[in-house]
Amino acid sequence: MRLLVTGGAGFIGANFVHSTVREYPDDAVTVIDALTYAGRRESLAAVEDSIRLVEGDICDAELVDNLVAESDAVIHFAAESHVDNALDNPEPFLHTNVIGTFTILEAVRRHGVRLHHISTDEVYGDLALDEPQRFTEATPYNPSSPYSATKAGSDMLVRAWVRSYGVRATISNCSNNYGPYQHIEKFIPRQITNILTGRRAKLYGTGHNVRDWIHVEDHNSAVRRILEKGQIGRTYLISSEGERDNLTVLRTLLRLMDRDPDDFDHVTDRVGHDLRYAIDPSTLYNELGWAPKHTDFEEGLRSTIEWYRNNESWWRPIKDAAEAQYEKRGQ
Repeated sequence: MRLLVTGGAGFIGANFVHSTVREYPDDAVTVIDALTYAGRRESLAAVEDSIRLVEGDICDAELVDNLVAESDAVIHFAAESHVDNALDNPEPFLHTNVIGTFTILEAVRRHGVRLHHISTDEVYGDLALDEPQRFTEATPYNPSSPYSATKAGSDMLVRAWVRSYGVRATISNCSNNYGPYQHIEKFIPRQITNILTGRRAKLYGTGHNVRDWIHVEDHNSAVRRILEKGQIGRTYLISSEGERDNLTVLRTLLRLMDRDPDDFDHVTDRVGHDLRYAIDPSTLYNELGWAPKHTDFEEGLRSTIEWYRNNESWWRPIKDAAEAQYEKRGQ
């Protein structure tokens, strides 16, 4: 296939590009990425000779139209995604997540190109810590932050374009990802790189908030399965059923890095911090026969730590600036 990957220099998108080059060498991959702070050319350095990288904004209708016209499918990863940044300044999230998705939808509509849209479990809001329910495809949207609200808006646009215009699209909502190439503003890589630079790890509030963790390679293998076998118009929830509270994740990480499990600082909690995310992925499992491979979270965390240890040149140039931003927020 001729694949257009939006946001392919970001965390999940770059990992998708790497796995595609490795596992589907006959695919022709074009990446469009604005190469802002979270989308980095360095994340594609190992595959740069096997892909085409176009620096550009997904809101640039002419550029997007030209790229979509020569593609068989678009995998739409591009998004502003960091909740703390959305709380500071929501405008870029509206631009990229809503207008950008609209621009992609209009292009695939004109050219009859298959689309898979990547979204998040955060569109569903949160769950109580002590309730047995999990998010399903039927869970009503109830976003809590400017980030999740704009992602909810983009999902609704995709659904409307499927129904109104017959666009051949699927949607996936995934739980929290971890793994290589994740920006150091995110929870797991921030703690790893804090320790590697002699800083103390940081924990929002009490750390009782629960997230449903999945290795990025599992997320991307599910995306590929949906792209190939998913039913047009359907939403699929992706999870490896890895619920853990933030305190447990942090203490596991500290132990794996030979630090005392209490060697961290509590910092100011995030405004409107969602309590718990949990996904029921049974439709994906049963309908498409998908299952995760990275089911040992501790092993996945250990390999992620090693990646950051071995790739200091990737994250070191941006570490001080990222921590300066957190310091401004008292976090």
